[in-house]
Amino acid sequence: MPKKKSSKPSDQPELPLDSNAAPEPLDAPESASSAKEETTSEASSPASDSANSDPSSAPLAQHYREWFLEYASYVILDRAVPHLDDGLKPVQRRVLHTLWEMDDGRFHKVANIVGATMRFHPHGDASIGAALVGIAQRGWLIEPQGNFGNTLTGDEAAAPRYIEARLTNFAKDVLFNPKTTTWQLSYDGRAREPVTLPAKFPVLLLEGAEGIAVGLSTRILPHNFNDICRAAINHLQGKTFRIYPDFPTGGIADFSEYNDGERGGKVKIRAKIEQRSKYLLAITELPFGATTESLIESILAANAKGKIKIKHVDDNTADAVEILVHLPQGAEPEKVIQQLYVFTNCQMQISPAACAIENDKPHFLGVREILRRSVDRTKDLLKQELEIKLGELEQQWHWDSLERIFIEERIYRRIEKSKTWESVLEEIREGLKPFLKNLRREVTEDDIARLTEIRIKRISAYNRFQADEAIKKIEEGIKETKANLKNLTGYAIAWFEMLQEKYGKGLKRRTSYDEIEQIDVSAVVSANQRLYVNRDDGFIGLNWRQHEFVQECTILDSVLCIMRDGTLKVSKVADKVFMGRDIIHVAIWPKEGDQNFYTMVYQDGETGKAFAKKFQIGGLSRDKLYPLTKSEGSKIVYLDVAKSEKEMPKSLHVSLDGRSGARVRELDFDLKDLAVSTRTAKGLTVTKWTVKDVKRNDLALK
Repeated sequence: MPKKKSSKPSDQPELPLDSNAAPEPLDAPESASSAKEETTSEASSPASDSANSDPSSAPLAQHYREWFLEYASYVILDRAVPHLDDGLKPVQRRVLHTLWEMDDGRFHKVANIVGATMRFHPHGDASIGAALVGIAQRGWLIEPQGNFGNTLTGDEAAAPRYIEARLTNFAKDVLFNPKTTTWQLSYDGRAREPVTLPAKFPVLLLEGAEGIAVGLSTRILPHNFNDICRAAINHLQGKTFRIYPDFPTGGIADFSEYNDGERGGKVKIRAKIEQRSKYLLAITELPFGATTESLIESILAANAKGKIKIKHVDDNTADAVEILVHLPQGAEPEKVIQQLYVFTNCQMQISPAACAIENDKPHFLGVREILRRSVDRTKDLLKQELEIKLGELEQQWHWDSLERIFIEERIYRRIEKSKTWESVLEEIREGLKPFLKNLRREVTEDDIARLTEIRIKRISAYNRFQADEAIKKIEEGIKETKANLKNLTGYAIAWFEMLQEKYGKGLKRRTSYDEIEQIDVSAVVSANQRLYVNRDDGFIGLNWRQHEFVQECTILDSVLCIMRDGTLKVSKVADKVFMGRDIIHVAIWPKEGDQNFYTMVYQDGETGKAFAKKFQIGGLSRDKLYPLTKSEGSKIVYLDVAKSEKEMPKSLHVSLDGRSGARVRELDFDLKDLAVSTRTAKGLTVTKWTVKDVKRNDLALK
């Protein structure tokens, strides 16, 4: 039974690199003392001032430059980037080579494998164990036994002493052949290890790879086994092909901008979401790179921020993904699905960057080019194996033919009276002379010596018919091998067809590909937030019940505020945002831009005069303070907001301050001739006296 979890919502360019470069060891005491001595000698010399003035002539500058290049080369070649030949990083190659050496058909403790691998990989057991678990989780090259974690949930594997592993039959078929392997000494010179494994399959595309080196990174996405086989056959047949990634977590992917896996491309991938009932959604497939834990965390975070509205989430994932999202009453399932794609990890974007090592240099290649080169290398390896097999068959035919002549013609009797080794060899050589024309190559000293090693028991039990059948079988093998060498392309095609038949049955694509439309965020976001304002202190915020309610809004909205001092500001809604003290106007800023018409009367801080103007706000940037007046110290005494120009006031009734000294303290100001301008306009003078109050003159509207 799967364990049920319930969660409640809460608040580069190619670099020439030296393949033999290795980082020099840093001995701190010697380095420090030598640096100190060198610095002291420099300081005591007359040229020390000029040396200090040039940073490049510092005693350690050149060493650090060399060390950095060596370190960068080492990380790229020996740690982070896979090789194009076998698709493996060094630690992965060493793990597989160790398993091949240990292979006896049975499972081995991972702890033992890790210890044995450390003969080749001098970087500790953690990297070896992590690499082994990663390969085993994918299941193509290493067969796991025990708790190797769960890539769906993100659960880690058990300790190495509790789990076991062995090579898969697929790995034995496509990765190992000592006769075609190029060998090198291990780091301490005590053992041999392969430079690269002779991989007869594009393992790099099958497994995928990720790595971050110095100055570059690689990300090659995994592909479907049968897709790779079909593409390889098409390439061998000279046909065009295309190949897209296939993720073990399934999902729906958009490869329209994949760019053949090269830098600059991107892949959109979505989780698969089903509607089980009116208020229940089920996530059954994950986007690549996400786990059920990370996905649920993103859903709960979006709910806490008000981006979506859910009741709770249940995780029933075991061998298959099942995340149940329970919706509240009144929710629209179709809209919530869109919100999950927009605001959570249910939709993600991957940026591939296919980089691999070839000829001791990193190369950025497309996926199709990687497949072409891998298939061409497979063809070359198959040719090498056929040539080796042909040589072995011809050698075996030669030895069997010599043995038949030696026994059937009773040449062994010629050596009965020989008393020295030289005479034995000479008698055999003389006895073979009449039959040399039937052989395919000349007889060597080693061949004659080998004949002397035949036991009497074998001679007495010799069966001519069986010997003829064995030679005939060898001749058939030689004929078949030569035919395969002559038709090497057909032989390579048959190789991939054999692999597909043997290992590809039932392996359907898990990831479906389709064009994913861009979702308009503003169309799916819910207006489930309440906007409040604290006018005196100058703050706006969400869900402040103790302050003045403005209106319902969404978490994507922006708010416009006009302050008494004649400043204007637009900011995105949040829990608490400072706009400016003494807010006199607050409203949601429309996404298409503010189309309202404003009428304003303000007291100018520099001249003391009162000005009136009509304006529209126009375009604004967020979180920038804009002035609506011409000088500091100004004060807005009247502000009217109308949806159209017809609704704007035609006349204003102005009351002046009694202490201003004006004889007429009440006046009407006609706005009919005042044109609508920009927010930066100064406006027309209303009066030179201090204004006490301004009201809309409703009589002017009749």
